[in-house]
Amino acid sequence: MESQKQYKKKFSFEFFPPKTPEAVGKLQTTQAKLAEMNPDFFSVTFGAGGSTRDMTFETVMDIHAKTGIEAAPHISCIGNLNDEIKAILENYKDNGIKRIVALRGDLPSGAVGYGQLRYANELVEFIRQETGDHFHIEVAAYPEFHPQAPNAKTDIENFRKKVDAGANSAITQYFYNPFAYYRFVDNCEKLGVDIPIVAGVMPIINCTQLVRFSEGCGAEIPRWILKRLQEFGDDRVSIRKFGIDVTTELCEQLLTNDAPGLHFYTMNQSEASVAIWKNLGIDQRDS
Repeated sequence: MESQKQYKKKFSFEFFPPKTPEAVGKLQTTQAKLAEMNPDFFSVTFGAGGSTRDMTFETVMDIHAKTGIEAAPHISCIGNLNDEIKAILENYKDNGIKRIVALRGDLPSGAVGYGQLRYANELVEFIRQETGDHFHIEVAAYPEFHPQAPNAKTDIENFRKKVDAGANSAITQYFYNPFAYYRFVDNCEKLGVDIPIVAGVMPIINCTQLVRFSEGCGAEIPRWILKRLQEFGDDRVSIRKFGIDVTTELCEQLLTNDAPGLHFYTMNQSEASVAIWKNLGIDQRDS
């Protein structure tokens, strides 16, 4: 991971668009608390459907206006036509947004077509064609491999295609085995991939939820972590304490071994991320 040393460490938090007035208020409270950490940016996940997609835009603009911190919308190509993507890009560009997370995305339920772009590298190339260097483009990386990748070699090659298409940096899927991340970065470097690959972090606060998410995205929960979580049963206080300790230790290892930053999957909650942040002693006030 020698080449990752050269990058200034970046820290960010991810939200999903709220769907109810109550959820909007909750997220605004969360973003205000996390803004006190002075992260480099917030990101907001993307809904392929009309109203959900609009909420991504509204959430991004609310964060941008109320916190003064850069907000990065996710954009996916699956289920969206090129003209729709172009309009989204122009809207963000006109509203001062300069960072985007470009993803393939999943076909929404009920949708019958994929759209004109099928893969994230094609989306990155399209963004560059339409907007030049206006946007800093983040892409996804999978240290434990994309769940649909046929093998590790193909997965790494697909990641390189996104970088070659114009990605500036990457954010990984969350993981709990740091050696999977180290090996992934080393393999990327052997292929000449030279962008910062920021580690994605999922604070552990709920065992059932974590298992469900991990089964969907292909993230491995180490057996010893899962067994400890199951032992706690419904003891949420103990689960949260254990989860914060485990995730803090993981983050400490990653930063010590030159990971160029951390990206927290917050689930629109602040408490666990703030606790881990404070345990790490991160100070962004002068950044």
